[in-house]
Order: sequence, then C-alpha cells, then structure tokens
Amino acid sequence: MPTEWSDHLLLQFDPLLVWASPLVVNHDYEGDIAAQGDRMVINGLIRPNVGKYNDVAGMTIEDLETVEQYLDISEADYVAFYVRDIERVQVAGALAAPASLESIRALAASTDTFVGTTIAASATALPQVDVSGLSDNVAKGEALLEAIFDMMEKLDTGKVPADRYVVVSPKAKRYLLRAPDVANAAALGEPGATANGVVARLAGFTVVSTTAMPTGVDIVAGHRVYTTFASQFTSFRSQPVEKYRRDQIDALHLYGARVLSFPGGKQPTAPNVAVQNSEGLVKATVKWAA
Repeated sequence: MPTEWSDHLLLQFDPLLVWASPLVVNHDYEGDIAAQGDRMVINGLIRPNVGKYNDVAGMTIEDLETVEQYLDISEADYVAFYVRDIERVQVAGALAAPASLESIRALAASTDTFVGTTIAASATALPQVDVSGLSDNVAKGEALLEAIFDMMEKLDTGKVPADRYVVVSPKAKRYLLRAPDVANAAALGEPGATANGVVARLAGFTVVSTTAMPTGVDIVAGHRVYTTFASQFTSFRSQPVEKYRRDQIDALHLYGARVLSFPGGKQPTAPNVAVQNSEGLVKATVKWAA
C-alpha cells in the first residue's frame, strides 16, 4: 500500500540525514508544500534599540521593523521502480530489499548535498587550517580541534545560542578522532550516537560527519536557528503498468532550504537573496599534505 511504503521510506530516510537533520536545521516554517516552486514568506524581526530612560526625556517609541525573506521549494527528487506483484512482495519483505534501501540512501544524499551547499554558501570563512607540515596524526587532530575552538570563540562573539553543531569531512573526522579530547568523548557513547552522523559531543558542540561536504570545505560550525529546511514526500503512488504485468511504485520528494538573518545580524539585500557571511555559521578549509 502507498501509505506503508511511505512510512517505511521516512523511517529509513531521516536517520541518514546530516545537513538536513534537526541537529543542523529547523523546520519552523515548513507549512504546506504542494509542488515544486512553492514559496513561503518569512517575516523576521529587526532587533529594537535599547534607550536610557529619565523622567525628563521620557521614551522614544519605535515602529517595529521586519525583514521579509523567501524560502523557495526549489528541489524535487523522485524514485520510481517496478515490482512484479506488489501485494506478494510486501508480504515477502521487499520494503527492506536492497533496491528500496538504495533508493532511500540516494534521496538522502541528494537532499544533504543541497542543504550543505546552501549553508556553506552563507557561512563566514575563517582562516585555512594548515596540517600539511604535521607528520604526527595526533598533532593533526589537535590542530583540527584548535580550529573548532576558534569557531567556538567566533560564535561566542556573535552571541550564537548554545547547542551548536560542527560538521566535518570524513578525512577531518579521521584525524580529529586522534585528538584525546575528542577520542575520549566519542568513546563514552550514548543512545543514538551513530544516527545522523554523530561522532561525539564536546565543548558545546555536537560533532557530526558526512560525505556530502560542499566543495572546498572541511569544517562547518553553527546553530540550527540560522537555517530553515522544508521537506515533504508527496504524490506517493502505486499503480499497475499497462504494458507490463507489473506495478509501479514512485515517490516525489519536495524540499528547500534557506539561511536566515537573525535580529541584529546580517540582513539580506532582497527577500530572495541569500544572507552572506552569517554570524551564526562559520566554515574553514584544511590544507592537507600533498
């Protein structure tokens, strides 16, 4: 049944996400998505000024200002495949078959790649982390950890809320886990620690890793309030195919993402223009040995 396929797909889909997971993005403006090209209008508040009160001057009353931003549902991915006898294969457990699971993995990878690229494009670039001259793996890990502490300081300066994330490439993860502080944090373990790419939690960060890193970026840190993500599986269908003695299963995934301005922070120049150099998102590249 379409509902059964849909529920199974979502159950397998969500844990595969990193960039599009609740650790990294929020779903505060999801609304109703019906088709690719839908647009949600987000009205953000501009931070009001604080005045000094005295009985002579009284108060200056401000009009609250808002900034309009658009969240466009720009992406539409699908999977479509044949099954020979839909009722029989459902009973036989085909929902967990390799073809079904690979379809789900492909959808998750496509979604994560898009969201990661969107976040990195609006993040503030920090100095490159140079580990090319370090031969000791532990020293490389310590250098990467120091870069994350630099990101922590930058986000602290920007008054970014707690419960932040750091997304690292698989190569950065390899050496970062050699740093004793990270290795010890990862070794402690906790329920669900492997879901959504979680590596460890330390220094106020949830450290996650993914292969869907934006080109030229090895580390990204930030907070979920700065990026909103809207997603919906729609038009989930099963139907007989006229030409063949088979049934067709297909699913359409609609989604979009946007980096938001924050009160008192960087503001977009127009509702459909992305925020640049967000104070709540930072990124860095790593120079590896040739």
